[in-house]
Amino acid sequence: MDSNRAARLAACLLIGGLLAPTALAAVKEPQGELALREALALALERNPELAAFSQEIRAAEAAVIQADVLPNPKLDVVGDNLGNTRKKEEGDRSASLLIGQLFELGGKRAARVRLAETGRDLAGWDYEAKRAEIFARVRQTFVEVLTAQSRAGLADESVRLAQAVADGVAKRVQAGKVSPVEETKARLTVSAALVEREQARRELAASRNRLAALWANPTPRFGRAAGDLERAPPLPAFETLAARIRDNPELARWSTEIQRRQAGVEAERAKAVPDITVSGGISRFSVYNDNAYLVGISIPIPVFDRNRGGILEANRRLDKAADERRAVESRLATELSDTYQRAVAIAHEIETLRTELLPGSQRAFDAATQGYQLGKFGFLDVLDAQRTLFQSRAQYLRALADYQLAVSEIERLTGAALDGAATQERKDQ
Repeated sequence: MDSNRAARLAACLLIGGLLAPTALAAVKEPQGELALREALALALERNPELAAFSQEIRAAEAAVIQADVLPNPKLDVVGDNLGNTRKKEEGDRSASLLIGQLFELGGKRAARVRLAETGRDLAGWDYEAKRAEIFARVRQTFVEVLTAQSRAGLADESVRLAQAVADGVAKRVQAGKVSPVEETKARLTVSAALVEREQARRELAASRNRLAALWANPTPRFGRAAGDLERAPPLPAFETLAARIRDNPELARWSTEIQRRQAGVEAERAKAVPDITVSGGISRFSVYNDNAYLVGISIPIPVFDRNRGGILEANRRLDKAADERRAVESRLATELSDTYQRAVAIAHEIETLRTELLPGSQRAFDAATQGYQLGKFGFLDVLDAQRTLFQSRAQYLRALADYQLAVSEIERLTGAALDGAATQERKDQ
């Protein structure tokens, strides 16, 4: 394993920059606010998928122990002429006791141990890849909960605004300034806002359940997720992120995979070397009341089977591993490029919504409401301004959530937090 293994392990553990070392201790799900760091620690401790991968690591450790074990000796007991009923002089009976030991040649034992060790290391990388995947899912689901909470709050605000408009229309109807039809329309708008609020609350409950399921809890205990969708790290240069893609455990594991298949080639080559069996024992001849000592050696003659097919197969699988590594690297690079471009576009959208659309729609709604009270605008103008304001807020919230999800995906692909990449980029400059 290369010298960067420790750094890669730390990058996987601290993906997202939000899991401190102290979070690895036993943690309980809070009943109040739940921070992202606590959610990551809960998933690390209780996620059943991670538990299964940790069991595979233990199994691989046991395989290393077994690979280092010597072959057992062999005991042979032979009796001759046991059924002969002739006279003693004519039918001698004998019994032999032999103990044989197989001696592996060609480095078979060392090759077998090396193969098991690389399998153990590969199980470790697979665990890290799964952990990075679980962390990304936790963060993405956490963002969904934050989004659902904000959407529920936005729905409450929409109901409040719609109710305020409806109350204003009712006053004008009572004053005889507008038709009762406008009050009916206003009440329908309130009803629609109430339906949307109920949908937002149901989605919030569903997202909370999905988050708690990541640490195998069917019933969430936490009250709400603590976080701010507007707080997100800026995007560093794409070249900085592309250089860090090798830290992705899904790609880093292939270095160990190639080592494992090289060990497989060595193991197949070792099989071509025949082993020897050395035996020794004693024979007892009853007719002479005497013993004889035996020594033997058994050596297979590699005339027909020199394991050429096994060696060729192992070499082809080694070549395949190199091709598979390039395919994974290409796929990850493509995913990173697509996600980065999407994040850049969303960042521009957020800036436009924040600086132009949201303030403009708020001013238009305030002006339409005031103008309607003064009789300068019709009710349709108020409804249109109100709809535009609600849509702008929902669009802004959706853009914030999409950006957070894109950031989480970039961190999964690079195996490190964006904050760390941005800091390194500033140092390089």
